[in-house]
Amino acid sequence: QVQLVESGGGLEQAGGSLRLSCAASGSIFSLNTMGWYRQAPGRQRELVATITSGGSTNYADSMKGRFTISRDNTKNTVDLQMNSLRPEDTAVYYCNLEVITRNYYTMIYWGKGTLVTVSS
Repeated sequence: QVQLVESGGGLEQAGGSLRLSCAASGSIFSLNTMGWYRQAPGRQRELVATITSGGSTNYADSMKGRFTISRDNTKNTVDLQMNSLRPEDTAVYYCNLEVITRNYYTMIYWGKGTLVTVSS
C-alpha cells in the first residue's frame, strides 16, 4: 500500500502565495510522473501541473508563469508553489502519483485533497 499526505492548503488573499506539498510513503520502488490536479465547486477535475521522473514539467495554460511544480526523489515528495493567486484558483487540490511498487506493479494514487481558498 502507498499513502499520500497532502499539506499546505488554506485561505489566502488574491495576489498572495501558497505552497502545497504531497509526501508518499509505503511500498514504493520508484515514482514516475507526479502531479497536481484541482476541482472547483461544480466543475470537473482539471490538470494543474505534472512533473516526470526526469524533471520535465507540464502546466495548464492558466497556471503557466504563476505556479511551479517540483519534486524531491529522495523524499518522495512533490510540491506546488502557487504565486499570484486569483479567486478562480479556489478549489480542492489533489496530488496524483504514478507509483512503481516494490513488487513492480504500476499504480496510480490520488491524495485526499487539500482546500485552497483565495479571497478577492
